[in-house]
Amino acid sequence: MSTQSRGLLGAIERIGNRLPDPVTLFLLGALLVLALSQLGAMLEWSAVNPTNDAVVVVKPLLSGEGLEWVWTSMVENFTGFAPLGVVLVAMLGIGVAERTGLIAAILKILIRVTPRMLVVPGLVFAGVMSSMATDAGYVVLPPLAAAIFASMGRSPLVGIAAVFVGVGGGFSANLAITAIDPLLGGATQQAAQLLDENAVVPVTANYYFMIASTFLVTIVGWLVTAFVVEPRFDKAEVERQIAAGRAAASEDEDVDRPEGRPLVAAGFATLLVGVGLLLLVLVPGAPLSGTIELRPGVEMPVWAEAMVPMLFVLFLVPGVVFGIANGTIKGDRDAAGMLTKSMASMGGYIVLAFFCGQFVAWFSESGLGTILAIRGIEVLSSWNLPRELLVVAVILLTAGLNLFIGSASAKWFLLAPVFVPLFLGLGVSPELTQAAYRVGDSTTNIIAPLNPYLVIIIVFMRRYVPGAGIGSVLSLMLPYTIALLMVWPVLLLVWTSLGIPLGPDNGPLFMEPMVTG
Repeated sequence: MSTQSRGLLGAIERIGNRLPDPVTLFLLGALLVLALSQLGAMLEWSAVNPTNDAVVVVKPLLSGEGLEWVWTSMVENFTGFAPLGVVLVAMLGIGVAERTGLIAAILKILIRVTPRMLVVPGLVFAGVMSSMATDAGYVVLPPLAAAIFASMGRSPLVGIAAVFVGVGGGFSANLAITAIDPLLGGATQQAAQLLDENAVVPVTANYYFMIASTFLVTIVGWLVTAFVVEPRFDKAEVERQIAAGRAAASEDEDVDRPEGRPLVAAGFATLLVGVGLLLLVLVPGAPLSGTIELRPGVEMPVWAEAMVPMLFVLFLVPGVVFGIANGTIKGDRDAAGMLTKSMASMGGYIVLAFFCGQFVAWFSESGLGTILAIRGIEVLSSWNLPRELLVVAVILLTAGLNLFIGSASAKWFLLAPVFVPLFLGLGVSPELTQAAYRVGDSTTNIIAPLNPYLVIIIVFMRRYVPGAGIGSVLSLMLPYTIALLMVWPVLLLVWTSLGIPLGPDNGPLFMEPMVTG
């Protein structure tokens, strides 16, 4: 028996993996949404949206109109499933780089130059920093982390877990301003102006705290991996995982081919592509140098929206150059064949994405998620808590809602118009309320069933453990969520108690409560 199968986490994994296949679970979940939407409509479930005072009612999806929407939107729910295009486009480039042997060659170098004890914190840190590329880290980093660990004779699942906690658990943290900062900051400012028309919330409102959070998530991820997650896998289990990964690897990978000169050629190709992409971003007037308006008053750099295609080119071109140099690509048919095999390997993900897309879309259309969120807001607003506990309550409420509403921006556009002015009236600054939201939103990303990228994590895990399912992900990632929920709010409370600004040009975190009519 492997260490993995014992203890509470082992029990969670066994129970979770005894559930039906994730495809079946998403199908059953979608059917349950249909039934609950009909029941909710019959019982007249409703709530008042605090954003616009509109009454939100449950839409019965089993009614004539509802079923018409279900049938006519099914294809759009699939093709419009947010991660689908991101995953497939990114994996096209990665697949070529993998099949030509470029990634394996790079991994060998990384293993030789990276001290063993720094691999885990390096992966967690890379995961946190990947939010600069929006959601691309979910797709690019897990297979690379798994390959690094397998090459070192360590569990590939541990590599996936280490990088996943950085990408998902540390989504709001970073050493740089990312696309999420203007998105949340714009909503926070609009909400604050409901009470104070002169309120200004800069894009850098949480910048100092997010820098500190980057190192916090890295340390927590490192310690939990080293002392909780990796010890669960004994030597025999690790060997089985590595063997399964080798069996699933592409047959046309040849590790014995020369790598020296091909690596140099691929390096020059990477440099040329990288410089070209930078020029597209940095040169004024270039195609990727401007901004794009996501919604009134909220803009995002064009390069952030184009990051996945940029990564596709950044992997594809060096991969093709490496393949030509080492002989794995002798013509355009070889390159096209590698692209085809890359997509063929994603067949399981595409099937999962279809059913997951229906579940997420039906849940959103029914209004059940919005009503659930509004009820949570009402409960929290009714509690007469000290201001510090209100901050913690926002963290916990957000962490819970994140299990049902995956989009960080969607939740904040719902919560901000209520909590930001409410807390501002109680003397809590908008910047602090936003920071509390970001902590709560990040901590449960890695166990949230409605996180659309959870599907791709399961697919990556199945390369090494064919029977992996939702239970495997929960047992692997739950220790990280618990640790982050214990430590991250403490950091925020200590930060506020010391009166340290959350970002540049911020005012005080706590103010005198306002007296309103």
